[in-house]
Amino acid sequence: MPFSLQVLFYKTLMFFIGVAAKVIPQPKPTVYCGPDSALRLTNSMIQFGYKKVLIVTDRVLHEMGLLDPIKDKLASAGVEVTVYDGVEPNPTFSQVHEGLKLAKDNQCDSILTVGGGSPIDTAKIISLSAVPGAKAPEKFVGLFKARKAGLPLFAVPTTAGTGSEVSVGAVISDPVTHEKGVIADPKTVPTAAALDPNLMLGLPAPITAATGMDALTHAVEAYISKLATEATDSYAMASVKLIFGNLRECYSNGGNVDARESMAVASFYAAVAFNKAFLGYVHGIAHQFGGHYNTPHGLANAIVLPHILDYSKDACADRLAELAVAVDLGSSTESNSVLAQKFVDAVRELNNDLGIPKTLDALKSTDIPEIAKGALKESHFTYPVPKYMDQAQCEALIGKMVS
Repeated sequence: MPFSLQVLFYKTLMFFIGVAAKVIPQPKPTVYCGPDSALRLTNSMIQFGYKKVLIVTDRVLHEMGLLDPIKDKLASAGVEVTVYDGVEPNPTFSQVHEGLKLAKDNQCDSILTVGGGSPIDTAKIISLSAVPGAKAPEKFVGLFKARKAGLPLFAVPTTAGTGSEVSVGAVISDPVTHEKGVIADPKTVPTAAALDPNLMLGLPAPITAATGMDALTHAVEAYISKLATEATDSYAMASVKLIFGNLRECYSNGGNVDARESMAVASFYAAVAFNKAFLGYVHGIAHQFGGHYNTPHGLANAIVLPHILDYSKDACADRLAELAVAVDLGSSTESNSVLAQKFVDAVRELNNDLGIPKTLDALKSTDIPEIAKGALKESHFTYPVPKYMDQAQCEALIGKMVS
């Protein structure tokens, strides 16, 4: 089929996905924000009357003692706590099954997840699979596959990037095929979330950088999406402003509580935006990097973002120009093309200031055709991109990221 006809098909598909996105309600968690908000969230779980809580996290956070105040508060109220700390970056379905077994064996009635996007995504699928009669975790891959709500889920993000605490999806990897299983369903949204900057103060600078650029990618892709609306624009624009205003400070001065809180809010806003406007090619390619090389998702997004903006800018110059003006890169009297280029240049400059590499060391030229194929498959059937690319164009673009 000629590529022009393929593009017509993809645009038609995106139209119907857009209609569905408008009709299907978008739940939002109750949000606790500010220092010690994680403990306020924990107290609300106690007031709800939950008695057996599964905490889903990663081993580093657990061994650091970050969970101790939360565990102590639950224990003091007579709540039984089971901890699953086996989640790793780019979580796999085997990790979901390990956590699911603990939830079932201990008859957990709720889940509290503490960590970055990986623990939160893992907890989402454990939640859906833990209720009686639920599908196996792998069966949720795709759009709107959950027939009923999962176990009550509460989230405390420890990075300001993924927005998984409010997003309608999760990404789980298949370690054999390297494919990323994208699960999108409103039933994955937690009941409540805590944006607690105190839990982000010790985040290393490289992780602060990568997760912050992850949030920026979410906001920018939502803003240039063909499904963007006035509502999603307001959240995406606010997120971009907060990130440009606070990410460098968080990177150089990780103890700044106000800047950390602003980044947490920016991440949340970006996810609210992409819940309805969706994402784009940056994520399609970044997910492949994660599946093939276990590249941290935020780092992958940061490396890919400038390249996709270069490719797409002529098709969304007006949108990029609006972002440029919003973050004081120029005046609205300048042409859209000039402002769009200023914004792309500013993204590259931000990457450079944050120590983000321009290329991906793990990327092998021989893998590029397979990576491009996987990225296009995900993107063309999921994301309303402003400008489409074919296999050859995608391979050429990815090739620019080879060290």
